[in-house]
Amino acid sequence: MLLSGVANSQHMFLFIGTYTNTGSKGIYVYKFDLKTGKAEQVSNTEGVVNPSYLTVAQNGKYVYAVNETNGDHPGQVSAFNFDKATGKLYFINQQLSGGDDPCYVSVNKSNKWLFVANYSGGSLSALAVNKDGSLAPAAQVIQHTGSSINKGRQEKAHVHSAVLSPAQDYLFTADLGMDQVVAYKFSLQQTKPLQEATMEPVSVTPGNGPRHLTFHPNAKWAYLSQEMSGTVGFYKYANGKLTFAQSIATHPADFTGQPGSADIHVSPDGKFLYASNRGKENNLAIFSINQTSGKLTLKGFQPAIGKTPRNFVIDPTGEYLLVANQDSDNIVIFKRNKLTGLLKETGEQIKLLRPVCLQFLQ
Repeated sequence: MLLSGVANSQHMFLFIGTYTNTGSKGIYVYKFDLKTGKAEQVSNTEGVVNPSYLTVAQNGKYVYAVNETNGDHPGQVSAFNFDKATGKLYFINQQLSGGDDPCYVSVNKSNKWLFVANYSGGSLSALAVNKDGSLAPAAQVIQHTGSSINKGRQEKAHVHSAVLSPAQDYLFTADLGMDQVVAYKFSLQQTKPLQEATMEPVSVTPGNGPRHLTFHPNAKWAYLSQEMSGTVGFYKYANGKLTFAQSIATHPADFTGQPGSADIHVSPDGKFLYASNRGKENNLAIFSINQTSGKLTLKGFQPAIGKTPRNFVIDPTGEYLLVANQDSDNIVIFKRNKLTGLLKETGEQIKLLRPVCLQFLQ
C-alpha cells in the first residue's frame, strides 16, 4: 500500500513507542488527519523489545528507539529506516546504550550524533550516526555520580533526559537522582562530542527530582519538569546557562497525594505550557506563558481520560494534543483552543497496549 499522500498539509505520520511485556509489538506507525483528528494505523514493527522512547531524524528518513530492558539485559538503542511511501519501518541495527534502562533518546539536526539517557545506569552516552542511518558503538559514555535526600529514589544518579539547546551547542541532562541539570558543550566534529561545560550544574531544591527539560520557541526560556515535587521550574537561558526565575506547582494547592510529574511541552506558538501528572492525578496541568517575562500562570487541568499519562505530544500546527496513557492502554486525542490553551475531548482515541512515547513527522 502506497501512502505517498500521507505526509502532506492534511496528514502527518505519528510514531508510537510502547512497552512490549503485555503483547504490544513495539513501534506503531499511524497516519493522523489534521482536519478530523482521526488516526489510522499504517504499520508496526515485530520483535522490538520495549521501545519506550523514540526520536525522529529531522530528514524524516530514520527513527531511533531505546530498548528499556529493566536490567535483564544491558540497555540498547535501535535504528530504523522509515519509508514514507509505504509508512513502514525497517530495522537497521542496534547498539548498547552504555547503561541500564535507557529512557530518553535525542538526535542532532544533521543526524550525526545520537544521545541516550540511561536512567538506572545513571549515565549519558553519545553514539555516532553513520551516513546510512545506522549507529556506531558508543563513542562516549559519561557516568554521573551523586545522590540526594530521598534515599528510596535518589540513592544514586538517574539521568532522565538529554536535550540539545536551541542552537545545538549544548546538551542538557536532567538527573533525577542528583537533583541537578548538567550541561555539556557539544562539538559536532569531535570524536568525543561532549565536554563538561564551564558553568556549574543547576541544582534544584533537594527532593524535586528533575525529569524533562523543554525550551521555548524564542530560545530564551526553558522549563523543567520536576517529577517528585510536582513542580515546573522556569529558567532564563543564554549561552549555555540556565538562570532560575520561577517555580510553580502542577497540582492544586489542596492536593495531598504523591506527585508524579512526567512530560512537559510548550505550544508551537509559545503561549502555553502543558505538564502531565501521573499517580492519583492523571491529568494535564495547563499554564499560560507571559510573553514578556516567560513566567507561568496556571489556567486549569484536563483529565487524561486514562491512567499514567507518561508522554504527550502537540502537533506542529498546534491544533491537537495527544496523550499516551501507559496503564490504561489508550491514547486520547484532544483539540486545543489556541486562544485559551484549554483542551476539549474529540471523542477519538487510539487503543494500544502500554503506549509510552508519541512523535510526529510531517
